[in-house]
Amino acid sequence: MSKPLIYNSIMAETNLYLPYFDKLIQQFSQNNAQTAEIVAAFGRHVHWGYWENPKEADGSVSNFAIAAEELCRRVCDSGNIKDGHSLLDAGCGFGGTIASLNERFHNMSLVGINIDERQLDRAKSEVKAINSNTIEFVQGDACQLPFDDASFDVVLAVECIFHFPSRQRFFQEAKRVLKPGGKLAISDFVPILLSYQVVNFIVKLLMLNSTISETYGNVDSTFTLNTYRQLAQETGFILASQEDITANTLPTYPVVKRLFGQMGGESDEVATAQVELLSQLRLLRYQILSFQSV
Repeated sequence: MSKPLIYNSIMAETNLYLPYFDKLIQQFSQNNAQTAEIVAAFGRHVHWGYWENPKEADGSVSNFAIAAEELCRRVCDSGNIKDGHSLLDAGCGFGGTIASLNERFHNMSLVGINIDERQLDRAKSEVKAINSNTIEFVQGDACQLPFDDASFDVVLAVECIFHFPSRQRFFQEAKRVLKPGGKLAISDFVPILLSYQVVNFIVKLLMLNSTISETYGNVDSTFTLNTYRQLAQETGFILASQEDITANTLPTYPVVKRLFGQMGGESDEVATAQVELLSQLRLLRYQILSFQSV
């Protein structure tokens, strides 16, 4: 399935900058009570959580880990995944989504791709195939997928597409590697459509260009729902489903802020609080979107 490519210049070409992953990987190498809590929270999934009833969130790491698994499942379920499917998880992180699918389904070909080899090293050590599935982790760029045309039934991008150099190139590549009628399912922080003046004021007020990038790296959260619809049309997809789960993700923020504080990241707490405020004000909405190839 994989085409041989030369990846020795990928890191530089895509300006890989993920400071929060740097800190997590450093924490994982230590052996203390704090590390155990960090691993429990982020050792499998590195994304927000979903609570069916946010009032029942108790702020614990164990509760957050369950919610993170639930969010993963909701994104996967929006892709109508079935036994026997061939699936690509773009931006696969530590392999949590692949691990979840491996446990839930049978006879699948599961492939995770990530540009950061350190994340893949952990994924390879933690995730082993069961249920007659096969698993492969590949280093590569989601905008230059090293796979043949029509290789997959489903492509996923769980809370990572805002890091990609180009959503348009990723959608084009996803379309190319999907089989006819295949599904692309993603989750993303989607801003509401506001006037430029209002958006510019909010960005300056919260210093988003500096503080958030210092924690979460290169982030592009400018794609509105209308922009996604237009992109889908331009790249051969239709928007098949849309779910706004912003309210269900809000209990994530206190947990992440506390864990960042334990790691000594005061600026990381501030950056997370900024995203939290935008979400509470409903200016930034957490959306699960699925697209069907046409």
